[in-house]
Amino acid sequence: MDINAFITRFDAGLKDIENGSPAVARQRYDQLCQTFAPPNPSGMTITDETWESVALRHFIPASAESGQVLYIHGGGFTLGSIDSHHGVAASLAEQLKRHVISVSYRLAPEAGYHNMLEDCLKVAEVIKPIAVVGDSAGGRIAIDLAPLLHRCVPLGLIYPPVGKLNQQTLGADAPLLSRHDVLSLIPYCPWIGNHFDTLPPETQIEVLSVEHDPLTAPLEKAIADWRNNGMPVGYRCAKNMVHAALHAHANLPEMQSAWQDFCQALNKRLTRNIGYW
Repeated sequence: MDINAFITRFDAGLKDIENGSPAVARQRYDQLCQTFAPPNPSGMTITDETWESVALRHFIPASAESGQVLYIHGGGFTLGSIDSHHGVAASLAEQLKRHVISVSYRLAPEAGYHNMLEDCLKVAEVIKPIAVVGDSAGGRIAIDLAPLLHRCVPLGLIYPPVGKLNQQTLGADAPLLSRHDVLSLIPYCPWIGNHFDTLPPETQIEVLSVEHDPLTAPLEKAIADWRNNGMPVGYRCAKNMVHAALHAHANLPEMQSAWQDFCQALNKRLTRNIGYW
């Protein structure tokens, strides 16, 4: 598969979602994303459970190292689940060689942003993650979750909405995500577009973006600001890739390479911090 084939397939799937009810749209989105997921890694144990109405999925690779990683899926705050992002979470666990827990938080419009954050915090307080990884909208949640944790843990952020988002700060329209699409998210998450993202100054961050995405320009501005404030931030951008391409990372060489670099860099931070935990 090349990037143009991915865009064509994913865009057709998104159009099929547009006219459905929230329940139907979410089911179709899960099915769409799953069509790009690679087979489960060999030897990985995958189990589901529910904590106080919050659905979780555990991904435990063979010979897993110590510590659990919390993974927060994307989907524009209205879509997504442990099913839609199953392939990403499984790959994350395999790359890190650690137990990854993916969470299905409540979604808009039925739930507010504080409910989404509350669900993720509830899980984090129990599992005490050694890192939090968030994809797109999940990256936004990861940023806002970090100051609420009892200790500072590394963050892995995958093309999240950050900073003040408006017509002046966003990059150009791109396949699968337009500037209008981004601005339409603001009612679901009042944090984005209104203030600079506050994180503990000692927070370690690894970031993955894609070349063609209106969110990349404000993300790179945020990275520069974080670094100017003395925060250790690693960054890589997948050339020629678009928002949502991570779903098909196994078949897109540029995305696969950037994803592996991102996971390796995050894992180095976790290995260095073993004594801290």
